[in-house]
Amino acid sequence: MATLPTGCRRITKEERTVAAKSLSNQSLKEPFFAVYAESFFGIIGKSPSIQLIVERDYKIAHEAPVYVPGDDSVYFTSNVLRSADGSNPHIAISKASRQRDQSWKVQDIPTSISMGNGAINYGNDIIFCAQGTKTEAGGIMVMETKDPYSATTLVDSFHGRLFNSVNDVITHTDGSIWFTDPTYGFEQDFREKPQLPCQVYRFEPETGDIRVVADGFGRPNGLCFSPDEQTCYVTDTDMVHGDGVDPTRVGTIYAFDVIVRNHSHFLANRRVLAMADAGIPDGVKCDLQGNVYSGCGDGVNVWDAGGRLVGKIIIPGGVANFCFTKAGEMVMLNEERVWIATVSDEVQGALLHNLGIDISRP
Repeated sequence: MATLPTGCRRITKEERTVAAKSLSNQSLKEPFFAVYAESFFGIIGKSPSIQLIVERDYKIAHEAPVYVPGDDSVYFTSNVLRSADGSNPHIAISKASRQRDQSWKVQDIPTSISMGNGAINYGNDIIFCAQGTKTEAGGIMVMETKDPYSATTLVDSFHGRLFNSVNDVITHTDGSIWFTDPTYGFEQDFREKPQLPCQVYRFEPETGDIRVVADGFGRPNGLCFSPDEQTCYVTDTDMVHGDGVDPTRVGTIYAFDVIVRNHSHFLANRRVLAMADAGIPDGVKCDLQGNVYSGCGDGVNVWDAGGRLVGKIIIPGGVANFCFTKAGEMVMLNEERVWIATVSDEVQGALLHNLGIDISRP
């Protein structure tokens, strides 16, 4: 059997049959690459590495990682922050910029976005999910990436009913914007009682048309398209429900066929791609080969397009969300820490590629 690259561990048949928690208790002290299938070596390459690039004493890095290649920076949002007495719930937006010496400089971004969560590139700007507060409507907002980081709202309601707490967002090459809307804002006590079911929406900025493309979720969360945009993946994080964790609820990635009829889009043929074995699958993305990556309770898990777990990038404490940056590179959010993984140069994010963003290494 070939020698494993440094920082890698092959997961045995016996280890696959025990509870993930049992394996985690033994292993999750330092980051490493867990190899479940030989195909994972094609993803991580011959000399993969994991490096800590940001560390703070509060939950600075939770959601919305967006790579902006023009200034080699990553934007992201914090978890919900509160004053010492539990009041004033708010979410901070940060920008981490790579310096010439390969260190990362972090700065706070002043913005009018209310309780920002998921985000995505939008030309030279960034679309953010604004979850809203008890006094401010949430919705989809566009923020400029230059000071003073002005933000404008694209849509804040569905047929007059306010969104619950918009969570994650993607764009399609036809210009449409797709997003999820669970009820976490109400459960975390910064939004009023929900007015809508937990659903997935498609919005056309040019026409203003908005429609529901999928429902029947517990808590729809992350979403992404396959490289050919024929499949849409949606994570359901209903296991984290209310004020606790219920293991009888789903922590699952669903796959849908994207169908077009008379210029209208539908998500059809729902099926389970995978259920996370550690925590819940939160943010989800594809590479150009169609592999599916998701932030889970033990790091970033990777499945092939058939739903077979091929490997994990183990990060102690787990990963809520992550993003592909340059070819062969990923940034992973670990609440109080931000990590960067270097893998095979062949690995590129499908979303950035489809948006025509240059992600080749210099």
